[in-house]
Amino acid sequence: MSRKVAIVTGASSGIGKQIAKNLYRNGMDVYALSRRVYQMNELDDLGIHTLHLDVTDHDEIDRVVSEIVAETGRIDVLVNNAGFGSFGSVEEVELSEGEYEFKVNVFGVIKMIQAVLPTMRKQKSGRIINMSSMDGKVASLLGSWYVGSKFAIEGMSDAMRLELKPFGIDVVVVEPGAIQSSWKDIASERMLDVSGSGPYANMARQSADFFAFAYKFASTPRRIARMVDRAAFSRRPKTRYVGGAGAKPMLLARKVMPDRCLDALTLALTKYAQKVLNKQTAFNR
Repeated sequence: MSRKVAIVTGASSGIGKQIAKNLYRNGMDVYALSRRVYQMNELDDLGIHTLHLDVTDHDEIDRVVSEIVAETGRIDVLVNNAGFGSFGSVEEVELSEGEYEFKVNVFGVIKMIQAVLPTMRKQKSGRIINMSSMDGKVASLLGSWYVGSKFAIEGMSDAMRLELKPFGIDVVVVEPGAIQSSWKDIASERMLDVSGSGPYANMARQSADFFAFAYKFASTPRRIARMVDRAAFSRRPKTRYVGGAGAKPMLLARKVMPDRCLDALTLALTKYAQKVLNKQTAFNR
């Protein structure tokens, strides 16, 4: 029997790279895709196939997926991990950047799914694993564009789970919390560039300080990769997997608290984090 085939997008670093490694070590033939192919030499050395892919280029998606199907004859798992985090106030973030956020986090994901579905339907099996976030359920301060894109993935995954079930295709959502990566630094820097000197400046500083505080407790990418392993290999996977620092408590709060109480909790946690960081900075002087 031929090895099962997995595709992982955004595989050049962090969670995506670890997911590719885990799936390969667990016996899958893995195709790791990213714009930054020069960062995937380590994966090449392991025997993982690495290919260039920009998920905003729909023609390239069709070409790359067609090449993989031509080589392997099947696709068993698609992990939609590629993502982008645009933070800043809705008023100040350029509409073009918001559109790009959705091009990567929503339309790129859906186009990847469209590209693999004919093969999965033909083989009457497949598993689509969409990387969301706890921000797909709980709003972050000054994160409207990112939060909106993840909320969209949550809802679309639910709808696709229903429509693809008759074809033997599972749709799974992974909702990470804070994970060690460069994502936090990029998102914080962009937020301060956009909103750090205008009417939202105090809010931007508070949010950046919260990121700095929360990510001190960030989980390793391996923790999320293990959740993806369970989603990929379980005979009957859960519809959602939650893990990483802060994810389970915040998603529990989302379930049990009214909206305004959750708003108050989010703001209180943000202010607390800033206060703690300020004390630490003063102490270290």
